[in-house]
Amino acid sequence: MFLLYEYDIFWAFLIISSFIPILAFLISGILAPISKGPEKLSSYESGIEPIGDAWLQFRIRYYMFALIFVVFDVETVFLYPWAMSFDVLGVSVFIEAFIFVLILIVGLVYAWRKGALEWS
Repeated sequence: MFLLYEYDIFWAFLIISSFIPILAFLISGILAPISKGPEKLSSYESGIEPIGDAWLQFRIRYYMFALIFVVFDVETVFLYPWAMSFDVLGVSVFIEAFIFVLILIVGLVYAWRKGALEWS
């Protein structure tokens, strides 16, 4: 028989953690002042009046460069556990890590050939 009382703490945590953000939005909606005027709708930066439109188009290369950096930065974090347990796990883990690094290098070469690493 499936015993539901074993999950009482889980359900209590789920309900409380669901109500906290809802309660925070309700309280901020009630307490926040509602005043929309030209000062509220203007963009503000460092006390200087904005010049021109606030919406600027950025080139996609900046986003691609950042995305490639994040992918390779996060993927190399997976090498740390392999390095820490290399002496215990043996040669098979070394081969897996080597294949993983080769896949990363292939991805880097592909991004380099496509010009995703060109800044300007």
